[in-house]
Amino acid sequence: MIDKTNNQQLSTNNQRKFMKLSGLEPLVLNENSNFINVGERTNVAGSRKFLRLIKEEKFDEALDIARHQVDGGAQIIDINMDDGLIDGKESMVRFLNLIAAEPDICRVPIMIDSSKWEIIEAGLKVVQGKCVVNSISLKEGEDKFIWEAKQIKRYGAAVIVMAFDEVGQADTYERRIEICERSYRILVDKVGFPSEDIIFDLNIFPVATGMEEHRRNAIDFIEATRWVRENLPNVSVSGGVSNVSFSFRGNDGVREAMHSVFLYYAIQAGMNMGIVNPALLEVYDDIPKDLLEHVEDVILDRRDDATERLLDFAETVKGSKTEKKLDLSWRENSVQERITHALVKGIDAFIIEDVEQARLEAEKPIDVIEGHLMIGMNVVGDLFGAGKMFLPQVVKSARVMKKAVAYLNPFIEAEKTDKQEPVGKILMATVKGDVHDIGKNIVSVVLACNNYEIVDLGVMVPPEKIIETAIKERVDAIGLSGLITPSLDEMVYLAKEMQRQNFELPLLIGGATTSKAHTAVKIDTQYENAVVHVNDASRAVTVVGDLLNKKTAHEYTAKLKRDYDEFREKFLKRGKEKSYVSISEARNKKYKIDWETSPIVKPKELGVQVLKQLSLKELLPYIDWKPFFISWDLHGKFPDILTDDVVGEQATQLYEDAQKVVKEVVAKQLLKPKAVFGLFEANTVNDDDISIQKKGKEIAVFRTLRQQLKKRDGVPNIALADFIAPQETGKTDYMGAFCVAIFGAQELADSYKAKEDDYNAIMVQAIADRFAEAFAEYLHMQVRTKHWGYAANENLSNEELIKESYKGIRPAPGYPACPDHLEKETIWELLEVEKLIGVTLTESLAMWPAAAVSGYYFGNPEAKYMGLGKITDDQLTDYATRKGITKDKARKWLHPNLAEQ
Repeated sequence: MIDKTNNQQLSTNNQRKFMKLSGLEPLVLNENSNFINVGERTNVAGSRKFLRLIKEEKFDEALDIARHQVDGGAQIIDINMDDGLIDGKESMVRFLNLIAAEPDICRVPIMIDSSKWEIIEAGLKVVQGKCVVNSISLKEGEDKFIWEAKQIKRYGAAVIVMAFDEVGQADTYERRIEICERSYRILVDKVGFPSEDIIFDLNIFPVATGMEEHRRNAIDFIEATRWVRENLPNVSVSGGVSNVSFSFRGNDGVREAMHSVFLYYAIQAGMNMGIVNPALLEVYDDIPKDLLEHVEDVILDRRDDATERLLDFAETVKGSKTEKKLDLSWRENSVQERITHALVKGIDAFIIEDVEQARLEAEKPIDVIEGHLMIGMNVVGDLFGAGKMFLPQVVKSARVMKKAVAYLNPFIEAEKTDKQEPVGKILMATVKGDVHDIGKNIVSVVLACNNYEIVDLGVMVPPEKIIETAIKERVDAIGLSGLITPSLDEMVYLAKEMQRQNFELPLLIGGATTSKAHTAVKIDTQYENAVVHVNDASRAVTVVGDLLNKKTAHEYTAKLKRDYDEFREKFLKRGKEKSYVSISEARNKKYKIDWETSPIVKPKELGVQVLKQLSLKELLPYIDWKPFFISWDLHGKFPDILTDDVVGEQATQLYEDAQKVVKEVVAKQLLKPKAVFGLFEANTVNDDDISIQKKGKEIAVFRTLRQQLKKRDGVPNIALADFIAPQETGKTDYMGAFCVAIFGAQELADSYKAKEDDYNAIMVQAIADRFAEAFAEYLHMQVRTKHWGYAANENLSNEELIKESYKGIRPAPGYPACPDHLEKETIWELLEVEKLIGVTLTESLAMWPAAAVSGYYFGNPEAKYMGLGKITDDQLTDYATRKGITKDKARKWLHPNLAEQ
């Protein structure tokens, strides 16, 4: 039961207001209402069957799913059409209109669920009754939040507000109540939104994962729910209950108990609606007492060993997970079916045996590649294109394919038979000065899986070698990759050179720093033939196929050119609408710190220090896994991604594979972490420069850049120099610099490639990147708490570290706050980085080895991360003068940040 006594004290006018929804029939949520169950099977992300029916435009059958939800007790049905392969807006309108003609369905209220405002609004225009919008949040700032809330209010709908803000998703008690209170005040006080029409989703996360930071996931949700219902008058609280038991997939007995226990306490705290599968729900009083005790220990975080005890006990529960038996029934199928199965599932254990049988049955060995293997890879390609396979699976398929081809090649050579003709030859290269190639390697594997021959030139490839190889190998297209800002110039230069030499090859652009905007504005204008930005590997096959199709290539290229012309025109026009202040005015509006009261802590250890004997095991607790999944084109917050309806299964498999590699790497110390850092006396001089001193003598100067975007009164134009005490204050301040690196990743990756194992080669590189970032996080913590000591009592979880909840910052040259990579040269000189730990800088100032992080340490409690944004010509001139370089050189390194671009 909900605590009515507390709830009756909520309203500022001492009168409760209740949410009223309706389809054909009203649904009023008052103190006597039972828990409201939301049906989610009419959600393309929650039901594969529903997604298939919508894709196939079988809307009559899709209506049956909605009807089944209502018949099964759903009091609200959630409708979501967010899928890249359907027209979400058209499908939402069509489905809602069809529901309106079905009285047995439309009698309940509708929840319009989308991440795209145009779909939500299209639904609001046609839905009957009073619906719920799912959802809005502060993720993209207050302005968008307020605008969307006003529109929803105008349509008369209720709204789900996610506990999410500009920093990220709330996952602690404190963050939940902070975001909800802020959202509530904005909605009620600024927008005038009816408080009774606000539903907060406080984010339900898994418990019993084995990770210390997840212990309080359930109890924090429950306590935050209690606080929200007691302190934010009239609101409701919702959530997706199945997430809490994700750790026990396959054990329905334990999952049922966990859902019931969670709901028992959450409903008491005030949770009054949510997504619950009735088939996975046990009556609380019917839960066996011994199971109940173990589950409650976990949900309520009552014991340190609660997770281990429940895991052990779960094995005794009826319906618990049993040891998986290896299913080899597919081995009884035909040789073609076995080969296809092996390719789709990425199983290489039997591929040599099956390929040998196919070879003996075929006329020529090449027939096995052109027949059996390509039939299997076509299935892989179809599944990938339909979104039913994901990149990690495709890379595993490539490993099986390579193993099979390597086995067949000697037989093919012995018969002097021509090898299978590829459908095209693609040159791939990371441009000069850049060392990052994970994304390029994944794209190469995906294209190779689709029978493209890949000429991979590796990293740091000069333009003349790219041109020379393209001519020599007679390639059909060139793919360029780059991560750091200077790589953009290299791509522009290559496009100009291809134009000068009258190339007609398509040019593909990819990498973290690249964008459609840069491609359209800077590269497309330099090359009259096809230029296309490929933002992820899943698009590569389709794009290359269209570019090389002789029947459609001309039309496709013309369409690309028109699209980029229109995009360029809009982009350039948009940039001119912004106003900027002069550098002198920006300095007058600097971020002001009261240096009389602001604490300055002298580091316990000044000077340069080196770490070479650290175990990788020490870094494991500091790993942020979210970017790891992004590198494999799987997107979502960790660990939520492991429970995602679409990619959860593959994300889980990928994570398990990663843990195997991590375990081996740590046990055998296959990767070597090294670091150097220094803490120094410092003062700001000449507004934007930071003077680094040793015993009062200047030994280095860091040049910073200042924001110039015109802002409203009272909002400062910040430079990093603002966080260091100016020399004229007479106070000695302090600053640090660092570089960490993981050695050995390239050699380990090469050893896997030699075994035709691209999957683990890419895996090693991705894991090395995670260790490097973890090392940077670990070292920063050590500096804050020990070496500098300004936060000696800090005690933060890994999630709090990922969210940068600590005092002080560690910005890096080349990133938004300080985009000039040239400042790395000063760090290298100051710390003697190359001499002490062997990390080198390329001519484009990329770090080698690639798994490396460098930057600064600022310790002032008011220091914060920020983006520089665009700067004007007067600051460019000023900056070049301060650095003692030509304006052209400064422009080269800062061109993406120039307002004139």
